[in-house]
Amino acid sequence: MKSKPILLSLGIVFILAVYNVNAQNNKKPNIIYIMSDDHTSQAIGAYGGRLAELNPTPNIDKLAKKGMLFENTFCTNSICTPSRATILTGQYSQTNGVLDLDGSLPPEKQYLPRELKKLGYSTAIIGKWHLKEEPAAFDYYEVLRSQGDYFNPVLRTTSKGKWPQNEVQYEGHSTDVITDRTLNYLKNRDKSKPFFLMHHYKAPHDMFEFAPRYADYLKDVEIPEPPSLYNQPYFGSEATVGKNGKLRPVIGTSVSERHIASNYVQKLLKDSVSGNLATHLAYQEYLKRYLRCVKGVDDNLGRLFTYLKKEGLWKNTVIIYTGDQGMMLGEHDFIDKRWMYEESMRMPFIVHYPKKIKTGSRTDLLVNNTDFAPTIIELAGGKTPSYMQGKSFINTLNGNAEENWRKTTYYRYWMHHIHHWVPAHFGIRSKRYKLIFYYAKHYLPESEWKDFYWEKKLRSLGYNTPVAWEFYDLKNDPKELRNRYNDPRYKTIISEMKSALKKQRNDLNETDKAYPEIQKIITENWSK
Repeated sequence: MKSKPILLSLGIVFILAVYNVNAQNNKKPNIIYIMSDDHTSQAIGAYGGRLAELNPTPNIDKLAKKGMLFENTFCTNSICTPSRATILTGQYSQTNGVLDLDGSLPPEKQYLPRELKKLGYSTAIIGKWHLKEEPAAFDYYEVLRSQGDYFNPVLRTTSKGKWPQNEVQYEGHSTDVITDRTLNYLKNRDKSKPFFLMHHYKAPHDMFEFAPRYADYLKDVEIPEPPSLYNQPYFGSEATVGKNGKLRPVIGTSVSERHIASNYVQKLLKDSVSGNLATHLAYQEYLKRYLRCVKGVDDNLGRLFTYLKKEGLWKNTVIIYTGDQGMMLGEHDFIDKRWMYEESMRMPFIVHYPKKIKTGSRTDLLVNNTDFAPTIIELAGGKTPSYMQGKSFINTLNGNAEENWRKTTYYRYWMHHIHHWVPAHFGIRSKRYKLIFYYAKHYLPESEWKDFYWEKKLRSLGYNTPVAWEFYDLKNDPKELRNRYNDPRYKTIISEMKSALKKQRNDLNETDKAYPEIQKIITENWSK
């Protein structure tokens, strides 16, 4: 008779144990979205580029080795503010309204944290924001004022009063400070809820002000250089190099002395050297400063990852690492981003989640930054909202195939000849081909274009940017050294790409109905 109560008790214990295991398995994951500013895939060891031998990112590489690395992730507008707006809204620039650096994102359009709060998440953003209006859709924020300072940064903080006067200044390098503030948030968060945290570094944004402790990092190391820094006789079009090379002195900030007003020989060198030697010395200094900032990011991620493991958060936390776009590191003798060329358009994207993602996996799925919000929402147990234009790739994270996935991804840069003298353009990229249309026109009238001075200056000097097409076969020409637009062998595929481009522009609300002068240029030059 005594055995029955004992068996009953054991049964209850067993049921409770099974329930507890199931509850743990069904527990919503925490999600940390980590984004650095201008950290390009060439400067991440796991991507195996020319800088991998320098071992610049051991902590990020370990994350990739234990998670999934995305080989084909691209931004839809390679500039800070629009890219961040796209990530938060799941929408392309023309739909979310943030076309350029002057754009802002009001709280009612800060969709990602709003959707995650509906799913029971505590939401926070710490670090770079760059979208002007208060990030009020988050439960908690500590964000840099505008672009932010590398040293002794000012952060606008939820708990310190009314935006934008709610400022607190911290001593130290911004990368260290942002990590400190994130660790403080994690220690004091609402532990009754899963959390969604956007952890955003300023580094390695230009002008690459690294923490003093990295001054000797790579000091005596020769940084590998891209061949196209020195020689690329078949690159570009009349829109990017001009007829007979006339535009070479004024298009795209350069490493070499090529650009007459903005080049890194002028900015970084004091010695009276010129030619290839000057280019070499400027490049070495430029890359070492950049990689010292990258080293600071990677070391601080080591601090963050150690904390997550120590606190038992590692296994149930989705960790995403990316940059807000790519970055030209001397390829084509360009620096900065904005371009639709590979190094600028491509984003690093790594996802780590031990409970679901197979160790050491990679995918060549064609992803863009409209897809980030839908995927994060579905990782949190929700469904992609109908107003988002991106698609969730959660099946890929789970090791399964995606259905009806895109064959091409759309891109548009709106800011004609602003800051780094990059002409306005749009285009599409498939896994093998890329088609770019330079339409040479700012979308705003001259009276509203704040930086129109430089365009007028270039015109006065006889530097007029013509309309032109570029086409690249990325299988046979991965470095985009030869424009094949006028090669008859590609006539059929170019026609197909144009049809796909026109369809995407219509489907994605990316047409120029609101900009008749641009639409006229498109119509007149579409078949040329």
